[in-house]
Amino acid sequence: MKITGAVLEEIGRPRPYAESRPITVSDLDLAAPRDSELLVRVQAAGVCHSDLSVVDGNRVRPVPMLLGHEASGVVEDVGADVSDIRPGQRVIMTFLPRCGECAPCQSGGRVPCVAGSAANNAGDLLAGGGRLSREGEEVKHHLGVSGFATHCVVDRRSVVVVDDDVPPEVAAVLGCAVLTGGGALINAARPEPGQTVAVVGLGGVGMAALITAVGLEGCTVIGVDGLDDKLATATRLGADQVLTPAEFAEAGTRADVVIEAAGSARAFEAAVAATAPGGVTVTVGLPPPDARSSISPLGLVAEGRTIIGSYLGSAVPERDIPAFVQMWREGRLPVEELISSVIELDDLNGAMDALADGKAMRQVMLFPADE
Repeated sequence: MKITGAVLEEIGRPRPYAESRPITVSDLDLAAPRDSELLVRVQAAGVCHSDLSVVDGNRVRPVPMLLGHEASGVVEDVGADVSDIRPGQRVIMTFLPRCGECAPCQSGGRVPCVAGSAANNAGDLLAGGGRLSREGEEVKHHLGVSGFATHCVVDRRSVVVVDDDVPPEVAAVLGCAVLTGGGALINAARPEPGQTVAVVGLGGVGMAALITAVGLEGCTVIGVDGLDDKLATATRLGADQVLTPAEFAEAGTRADVVIEAAGSARAFEAAVAATAPGGVTVTVGLPPPDARSSISPLGLVAEGRTIIGSYLGSAVPERDIPAFVQMWREGRLPVEELISSVIELDDLNGAMDALADGKAMRQVMLFPADE
């Protein structure tokens, strides 16, 4: 079938992207789903740092590639082996499919799937190969989703069904920002009532971790960011204290749980230094591959502190997304507040600039129902 989508043509073009335009909106051919796959009409898709990291070259992927990995939509067709999902159901797409068979898939979400990671790195789907082309040339998939398009084909293991009461834009953000930030808090950090939680870096993922901490109740929550508007948002969303990175360092504040979501080596060092004795630092940011940090091993040993890396929130989407949906329904997880603007496909180059400048939490595109 014919679809329209946003294709990254070349990695590493200079900024501003609004001028160099590495992303073009193109007409493409999308093959029918294979036995284990679904055809989904995309309703909403969010712009995330994992998209930007491909555009700027921090995560090298094969191109041309149809970007977008944080998305929701309605199922239009299913493969022969898909018996538990039917056309008409809304699904949340997640960016790391799990084969369910390898040793990492038995880790409860702690370790990424081997087959899913390999498919993502190659720009393929979990069942092998791709389903996208443009004038006969293969176009690669982004993290098994390629959600910046009117339709996509995804593996059954890349989706979670959600009820229709969850709006498309909320559903999309649940699949990456909340699953990554909130999941890192709940699955990796596991704070206890009475503890202090600090979140360093208040982009979409960091703010998702912050509202999850607020929603858990019983914790003191600190937000750390260099932009005043994000600190104001964190205060409005329930943070007990907000600080700039300089204020955070000068205050000597130490928290039982520190979530690092800035994707910066310096932010990681600050997060580790601000972790209290017996506490845990969870890092979810994705810095450049050559980034390096310097920390004191003695400090970890002498104070019994722990550092955890968390990918996709150490989550099992089928387990964790329903829990976040329930928090949202109860009014304890205001996911809508993470959406800083609504954009269109043609706005994506400028949206990458806004993300790189730290001016956006989640920019979300909504697709008309008739596309």
